[in-house]
Amino acid sequence: MSARVRVYSTQICPYCIRAKVLLKERGIAFEEIDVSGDAEKRAWLVQATGGRRTVPQIFIDDESIGGFDELRKLDVSGELAKKLAA
Repeated sequence: MSARVRVYSTQICPYCIRAKVLLKERGIAFEEIDVSGDAEKRAWLVQATGGRRTVPQIFIDDESIGGFDELRKLDVSGELAKKLAA
């Protein structure tokens, strides 16, 4: 798996924790970017995701895939493995 995975999160967000657990359980390396209290990072994130204001926001390479629910759907469908192998 060669794709770069980034998780934009906060420390107290339960969905952020779930997303990171799912990735760890699958053996998927990821970079975590904490956006707590960082208005500049949050503003960039809203722009990069087409207006999404919630965390986590997960990127595979430079593609925004959404949050935990979208990550879980990709995992269940097998699409996550395909995206990571690309």
